[in-house]
Amino acid sequence: MGLWLLNTFDTFVLAVIVVGVIMLVTVVGALLVRRRFPELAKGEHNEMVGTVLGMFGAIYGIILAFVIVTLWTQLDTTNTIVASESTAAATLVRDAGAFPPAEQARLKTAVGAYVHGVADVQWPLMREGNPDFEATGALLQGVYDALQSYEPVTEAEKAYYGQAAASLDTIVAQRRARITMATQELPILLQVLVYGGALVILPLTFLFGVRSRSMQVLFVGCVAALIGFSILLTVVLDHPFAGDLSVSPDPFKEGSLAQFWK
Repeated sequence: MGLWLLNTFDTFVLAVIVVGVIMLVTVVGALLVRRRFPELAKGEHNEMVGTVLGMFGAIYGIILAFVIVTLWTQLDTTNTIVASESTAAATLVRDAGAFPPAEQARLKTAVGAYVHGVADVQWPLMREGNPDFEATGALLQGVYDALQSYEPVTEAEKAYYGQAAASLDTIVAQRRARITMATQELPILLQVLVYGGALVILPLTFLFGVRSRSMQVLFVGCVAALIGFSILLTVVLDHPFAGDLSVSPDPFKEGSLAQFWK
């Protein structure tokens, strides 16, 4: 559901939908409860309700803070992984400049095919939540074949060959890390705590008596908006390759790799 929302709507529209729906449902629920139990407006139970609401709110706030920080760290790590993989590919292209023209052309062609596969084939799959190691497996093997088919002769060629091999190893490692990050999502237990906690906190606000109907609507609406934005942020950060705030394939189109996109 989260992936579909992120891939269908931009962040602003999604914020209006998610936060708006949560606020609307909460305010309507509060008004219905107020009409069904008008004595709640007297605030006779506010002390008890306030204590319970404060306790649950504090626990829920800690859970939300933990989840959001964790997901933000995951997004930052994913950006670092993509940058590392693309940098290794760019370094491999630069190292190939020390090889004879034929071998240099063969290796650059293989790297060019790989970065196109990453951006054009693998990225849409990751955006849909269906990353596939085999989608670019053959292209990566093509880079290996191009490098392993060359036997360096001079000391300079041997030095650059060693660096190229190290860069290729980095590409392999970061590629696996990138695809693994595309399969990660918030554990079910934390999802229950985040979404289930909202279902506990919001109805509790219905029981807090306020004589003024407009003030109660304002109170309930503000709580619902805060929780709605927190849930929206959780959904956005939980999918690092989907939505407007997603990790971009642009690093595979910049620097030494830009030549493959002309």
